[in-house]
Amino acid sequence: MQPQEPEVALPFEFELNQGHLPRPFLSRSNAFLPRRLPSSPPSSPDGSQSGGSLSPPSLLPHAPSRGELLQLSSSSIAFGSSKSMFSYKELWDGTDGFSDANYLGKGGFGSVHKGILPDGKEIAVKQLKADSSQGESEFKAEVEIISRVHHKHLVSLVGYCSAGYEMLLAYEFVPNKTLEFHLHGKAQTILDWSARQLIAVGSAKGLEYLHEDCNPKIIHRDIKAANILLDSKFEAKVADFGLAKDSPDSSTHVSTQVKGTFGYLDPEYAYTGRLTDKSDVYSYGVVLLELITGRVAIDKANPHMDVNLVEWARPFFMRALKGKNDLVDPRLKKQFDRKEMTHMVACAAACTRQSAKDRPKMSQVVRVLEGAVPVETLKAGVTRGHSRGYSRDYNSQQHREEGMTKLKKIASVLKGKWKSEQ
Repeated sequence: MQPQEPEVALPFEFELNQGHLPRPFLSRSNAFLPRRLPSSPPSSPDGSQSGGSLSPPSLLPHAPSRGELLQLSSSSIAFGSSKSMFSYKELWDGTDGFSDANYLGKGGFGSVHKGILPDGKEIAVKQLKADSSQGESEFKAEVEIISRVHHKHLVSLVGYCSAGYEMLLAYEFVPNKTLEFHLHGKAQTILDWSARQLIAVGSAKGLEYLHEDCNPKIIHRDIKAANILLDSKFEAKVADFGLAKDSPDSSTHVSTQVKGTFGYLDPEYAYTGRLTDKSDVYSYGVVLLELITGRVAIDKANPHMDVNLVEWARPFFMRALKGKNDLVDPRLKKQFDRKEMTHMVACAAACTRQSAKDRPKMSQVVRVLEGAVPVETLKAGVTRGHSRGYSRDYNSQQHREEGMTKLKKIASVLKGKWKSEQ
């Protein structure tokens, strides 16, 4: 009888079906061994040979210096990926030393810089945040997940690097910034309706692939306008899988560690910790509301309370489905396709239903947005209790008070859950 292999915690408590997904590492038992160094002394940045071999970073009496890191090769840990394994020096040189001039912003768990490979290919390099307690798990999770997803509307992984305490991911560079920038930032032009429709459909198709074409399905957990990148033709690419998680088809995952962004976070997931693909569907519904209204998910400009976009929009859903323009971004100046707008409002209303089981699948959303099926396929449009029409008994002040009460409840729950992670 062979001795049992010791159990090793997989990134993000993965519950993998052995028969469906190749392991990301050659062996779980060797995945966390100390990293080995090259047998021959590597070249230093100036091209000279180093005088002697370095100790493994984990055995150094101090954190390795930048110069020592530049002499290290990538980690010898095998990720089971066909993607390129870069040395730290390659990515350092490609980003001009991670210069401020190449800084693009922050991702789910690290800063992002633009880089250029020796062959001229443009990349976006994500650096793991220093001293992140879950950083290595997130890094391995992201390499594993992105290495096996290939879709027009998902950002592609080019390669990765693990050297000392530095862990980096190299993605394709998407040149036209984020949806957040174009809707709420300093973009010079306003997104017209055709671009918004294109972005809505593209990002929906990316999520459909993760939920329905990957086995096991992948739950993103942080869908938001800042994580939807746009190419030069305004085609959408869903990005930042640092929080993504595999999910077996036959179960949900319950966790005390709620992940996501306030304003986009599914309230049912926040309350229960029960994660399903419908949590992504809710977040996507918030993105649709941003496209429709031009408003931010959480409006912090209000001095009395943070205004939640979903709660603000609910009273207007029925009127919008009847052709009223209460929800429509005034910057569009009524220049939009009426049928497409109605379908997008119906999808937003269905995606943000309070009960996860009542929300549609992303494949349903794609078909409705494209006009292939009527809005009635979304469980008869907006259901009773999901939206209120105007009445003498329900005014805007009552709506704001109800929204504030709900936000306080959710904030209280989130505060307790996130505090437990510290």
